[in-house]
Amino acid sequence: MEYSRTTASASGSFLQHGMRFSTSVPNDPDTHDDFKPTNKLENSEITLKDIVEQDVKDNQVMIYMKGDPEQPRCGFSSLAVRVLSEYRVPIHSRNILEDPELKNAVKAFSMWPTFPQIFINGEFIGGSDIILNMHQNGELKEKLKAKSSD
Repeated sequence: MEYSRTTASASGSFLQHGMRFSTSVPNDPDTHDDFKPTNKLENSEITLKDIVEQDVKDNQVMIYMKGDPEQPRCGFSSLAVRVLSEYRVPIHSRNILEDPELKNAVKAFSMWPTFPQIFINGEFIGGSDIILNMHQNGELKEKLKAKSSD
């Protein structure tokens, strides 16, 4: 039986089966642009703050979470989705695990350090514990009805 050993180094490369692999993009002029990392906002006037503001404004229920509603990646995100799903309202989300810069932009926007972060009708509500409490005391039902009756 052969065992594989992987040795990582701080330079972004690793050694496996005697071959060196790199996880960083070299400054090699021969590397094709399609394989270089890109920042889609780089050449645009749109900032992450603008994206968060637009998300919150355009969606009755917006949740910034770990994972997505179909596959939450933490128990708190899962709880928030389960509670919100009881009301059969469209849940719009962004996965903060995919973009650390988005995660920081959301924290700065809400002035709240933890996730998930739930916004309803443009207002920051809080996390899963607050949503659960609001659900249990009837406030969440009223909050979600408020926009639909306008």
